[in-house]
Amino acid sequence: MRITVIAHPNSRQPRIEKDLLDDLHVYVSEPPLEGKANEAVIKALAKYFQVNKSNIALLSGHKAKKKVFEIE
Repeated sequence: MRITVIAHPNSRQPRIEKDLLDDLHVYVSEPPLEGKANEAVIKALAKYFQVNKSNIALLSGHKAKKKVFEIE
């Protein structure tokens, strides 16, 4: 399953919200440095979809706010 995620690093309150276009907005408290925010987004998605972190792959958007993930 492919999903589009809009990442919001440096957030005060980590959470996941869904908008009207079925995009997930993932708010994480980690900064966007050295892939820390990407790892936090993967961890949040794993908890949200109740899968292992190893089943989630970042396909595109490594340095962008809009990211595409593949969840097995």
